Parts: sequence; C-alpha cells; structure tokens
Amino acid sequence: MIRRGRAHVVGHHIDTDVIIPARYLVTADPADLARHAFEDLDPSLREQIGEGDILIAGENFGQGSSREHAPLALRGLGLAAVVAASFARIFYRNAFNVGLPLLECPAAAGGVRDGDVVEVDFGAGTVRNLTRGDLYRGQPIPEFMQRLVDAGGLVGYIRAQRRALQERG
Repeated sequence: MIRRGRAHVVGHHIDTDVIIPARYLVTADPADLARHAFEDLDPSLREQIGEGDILIAGENFGQGSSREHAPLALRGLGLAAVVAASFARIFYRNAFNVGLPLLECPAAAGGVRDGDVVEVDFGAGTVRNLTRGDLYRGQPIPEFMQRLVDAGGLVGYIRAQRRALQERG
C-alpha cells in the first residue's frame, strides 16, 4: 500500500482533544467531526488540508482519550495517512480500526516540511520526500493491518470475511 500527498507538519504530543475538541463529540460522523478538527491548535489547518494529503507529526501523536473520534475526524478531513515519530498506542489501534493508515517514522517527522510532497510505502516502512529527494526509513506495518485499511477499517474487514465465508458455503 502506497500513498502520496502533500505534507502538513504538526508538533509533538498532539492529543486527541487537540485533534477534535471534546465539546464536538456529539457525533461519530467523520465529515461533521472534520469541521472542527485542530480548531484549538490552528483553526486554518483544516482549511489547508486537502483530499489525499498526509499529516506529519512528532512524538506521541494521539495521546489522551481512547475515543475513536480523533481518527474519524482525520479521515473526515480526507487525510490519506499520518506519519509520526511515535503514536499513542490506543490511537494507533483506533486509527487502523477506522481505516486510517499510520506509519511510525521518526526520521520523516524531523525531515519533512510543510508543503513537501511525500510518498509513504507502508509495506516497506519508508517515506520518500519527493520535494527534497530524501528517503526516511521507519517501521513497516504488517500486511494484516494493510488489509484492514484496504477494507475501510475493522467493520469492513469483518464484513468482507463473512461474505467470503458465505460464498464458500
């Protein structure tokens, strides 16, 4: 699985309340949540993010609440992926469960700049900075996690597995 997009860089320790403030957790609709994403960090950030863009973050991205609203808001923004130096573990799992791919790559978090175009190869665990010609090596994600994302998340994956079982009889 490879994703290519324009990079938006944020800092370290971005918590789930910064991704989507708790006062907006009255819905689980990704589009509704996206309207308020990063509102308390930089209200203009969500307007700059386009479909297929990639968020680059520092350490411990997604710390805080265990709710799935934060990765849903990022999907609602149209982000193709998030690359970070590290992720909070519950956020990491929630993101894959809702079909948002993540890659841990500390070198990319330190080398990519706002507006660079990057290509993320999740199987190889690499981030290629197409603007600067740099290659950063991170931690590949297992093929199973890539299949979760391809199915749109855990619910889509389970539905596909059930359908396959029914077709086999």
